[in-house]
Amino acid sequence: MLTVFKNLKGDKAIWGVVALLALFSFLPVYSASTNLVYVNDDGTTFGHLIKHAVLLFLGFGIIYAVHRIPTHYFKGLSIIALPIVLILLVYTLTVETKIGGVTANRWIKIPFVGVNFQTSTLASVVLMIWIARYLTKIKDVAITFKESILPLWLPTVLVVLLILPENFSTAAIISFLVLVLCFLGGYPLKYLFAIVGTGIVLSGMFLFVLFKTPEILPQRAGTWKSRIETFWSPEKAGKDDLHQLTLAKIAIAEGGVVGKGAGKSVIKNMLSQSTSDFIFAIIIEEYGLLGGGALLFFYLLLLFRIVVVANSAKTIFSKLLVIGVGLPIVFQAFINMAVVVQLFPVTGQPLPLISMGGTSIWMTCMAIGIILSASNKKENLEEESYNIDESNPLEVLSGQL
Repeated sequence: MLTVFKNLKGDKAIWGVVALLALFSFLPVYSASTNLVYVNDDGTTFGHLIKHAVLLFLGFGIIYAVHRIPTHYFKGLSIIALPIVLILLVYTLTVETKIGGVTANRWIKIPFVGVNFQTSTLASVVLMIWIARYLTKIKDVAITFKESILPLWLPTVLVVLLILPENFSTAAIISFLVLVLCFLGGYPLKYLFAIVGTGIVLSGMFLFVLFKTPEILPQRAGTWKSRIETFWSPEKAGKDDLHQLTLAKIAIAEGGVVGKGAGKSVIKNMLSQSTSDFIFAIIIEEYGLLGGGALLFFYLLLLFRIVVVANSAKTIFSKLLVIGVGLPIVFQAFINMAVVVQLFPVTGQPLPLISMGGTSIWMTCMAIGIILSASNKKENLEEESYNIDESNPLEVLSGQL
């Protein structure tokens, strides 16, 4: 065990924040799991706690393994991973899985272990690495939009379109973060403005169709419409649509400044998704405004350390890689919190490292591992020392792997 700790590399503050968030997660998960046990008749509270512990243990194993990989290796690995991810996304759309009372084509079951895996979370990480690699190639090089269609926008569009039918919020978040990364990576602004303008027009057309003729859209279009209507016009929404948000409000009000105390939430037994999407409401009810504020502080501290690591990275690829895989973690946390306090429509996004769920934990840990790899000064080598033609995948893989 001491050998393992000695081999921990990278930013110690990030290690500390991630460890604290993971340790804290046991309290709300154990408390909120009573909803699964007594309302949904699903296992025992101790069983859910053990499952969460195992998932976190494997997650930290992922962090440890990934953070030992030299940062420049991820360029070549993205070339291998992106086609695999696209195949998995296509396959996922053909598989219907029921989790937590929700039936959708979002998950695939991992053979032999029986764990459900949400492929969109893996796709998000891989796509960000791919884009960071491409932006590194074109840094300080004048390009046209046509030249970037195949290497940049085609993979992005394919990933987003394959996720969109069953997970609109994730597709929207990926689209937004891709644009942010391209902006930070120096992609020509005139093209980005054109893409944003086109996106606004298409979004307007989509909303028009969604509210006028939702039957021609995917099956979950009714859910999207209901969530938007509930957010913008709660007085017109039905009782079922407002049920979760109303309970979340009650939980926040009941929590007050200092909260009721660990395990003393009442709303957890009435609020569905209390262990995942709405776990922040349970945290505030039990630990109050102080507990919720402390959790927000740690996510802000993680964001600060991500920016510090990106700023201190020696290569353009490392800088973009850290931002590309790091921002989604904090952004997802902010969205989850914003949904609970009704600053944002319901999205179904879990709270990173806190909510129960294997895929979210594992992919967050993989992203953390990548950030720690980039923060390891001994492994953060200058890209100029690798005279490799990145347009040739075989040369990249032979030179890096």
